[in-house]
Amino acid sequence: MPDTSSNAALPALPPLTDQAERLIALGVPELAGIPADEIRAYARSASAGNGPGDGGGPGRPGCGDALLAVHPDRVPASALTPLLRRGDKPGFVVVDMPDVDDFAPAGVELPDSALYVVTGLDRGDRMANWSPEEALPALAGEGRTPLVLGEGIHWVLQQPAALERNHCFMTIGSRLRKANGTLDARTPAIWISNGTGRDGRERRDAPKVGWCWWGNRHTWLGFASGTGRGECNHR
Repeated sequence: MPDTSSNAALPALPPLTDQAERLIALGVPELAGIPADEIRAYARSASAGNGPGDGGGPGRPGCGDALLAVHPDRVPASALTPLLRRGDKPGFVVVDMPDVDDFAPAGVELPDSALYVVTGLDRGDRMANWSPEEALPALAGEGRTPLVLGEGIHWVLQQPAALERNHCFMTIGSRLRKANGTLDARTPAIWISNGTGRDGRERRDAPKVGWCWWGNRHTWLGFASGTGRGECNHR
């Protein structure tokens, strides 16, 4: 399997306080039922190293380059996706994924709070052409935690450069558990539409939330992950 460099060329994420203002401008407080001032206050506190959270996930590095996330229980992927933009094209969920909001964290622990931060983001370019089945244990072996779909959407909202042609990513921290208890073979991913098939030509170049099979490989999809969730460690 090829070992290519990950998102080394990506710019740093904006400060958490700027990320809070971005979410507020997009209308996320209304979608999540969280007052805008609460998001501002959390971002200020987290930036100072005083943010609440249980530190779920391995590691708690500092917040120099961290992502502010709203818990998926508060705002579902279907509500966040249309806020994505690439040029003048809004994001969309593929038509054969009407159950997108039923994909829940699997094998990862999210903080028990409406707001939290994700640290150490990596797009996983080096794992392009790996299957989710191959990538998951490799990430665990590196002490990394795969992003859930909502976190991946938040990342692209705050850092649109994280999504580029031939360098998009899966969010395999989200899975769908079927009624019989087994996991659905689909895994969520975020990439850029070519405007073909049921996407429609008008959606060419739009950000797209879709899915890939658990055992399939794609040369243009990495595996988004982080090093920790919860509060920042400024020691």
